[in-house]
Amino acid sequence: MYRQGDVLIMPVGEEAVPASALTSPSAPRDARGRLVLALGEATGHAHAVVGPGSLVSGVRPMDPSFLHLPSGGRVVHEEHAAISLPKGWYLVRRQREYVPGAFRVVAD
Repeated sequence: MYRQGDVLIMPVGEEAVPASALTSPSAPRDARGRLVLALGEATGHAHAVVGPGSLVSGVRPMDPSFLHLPSGGRVVHEEHAAISLPKGWYLVRRQREYVPGAFRVVAD
């Protein structure tokens, strides 16, 4: 299990990946060629993956995303140390916080 700021990245077997994630198109890369896992609303900084791979985001903000790294990759962020990930599938979750009557994704 890996954590970088408000992003949690958990390795999973391919059998745990929903069929919809296996067939859905990958999220587009940003202008720097990275797969963005989470974008900082206040700073514009991003938790992003450098290297080959694909990211299928959930439909709603609280849904997990699934990241596939066929040859491994690195998660980078302007304010955190980079994390090297081995090849495989990952479930990606954003940190949540409770507000009266609901939960929401943490905004930084």
